[in-house]
Amino acid sequence: MPTPKAEKTSKPRKTSARKKTQTASEPVPIRPTHEEIARRAHQLWVERGRTHGKHEEDWYRAEQELMRAS
Repeated sequence: MPTPKAEKTSKPRKTSARKKTQTASEPVPIRPTHEEIARRAHQLWVERGRTHGKHEEDWYRAEQELMRAS
């Protein structure tokens, strides 16, 4: 005599976690524009005596300063 098949029981599906949405009380990170970074990097270059060869450092520093300020 064949054995009876077990009935399939379905478990409730777990719902996927919803993405966290920002509320009005959470600050929205604002990235500086290309023009703002360029302006500040130029200022840093002038402050350094207009020496060449460190434009990437100036750009990175300008970007970091502006991101901290926002």
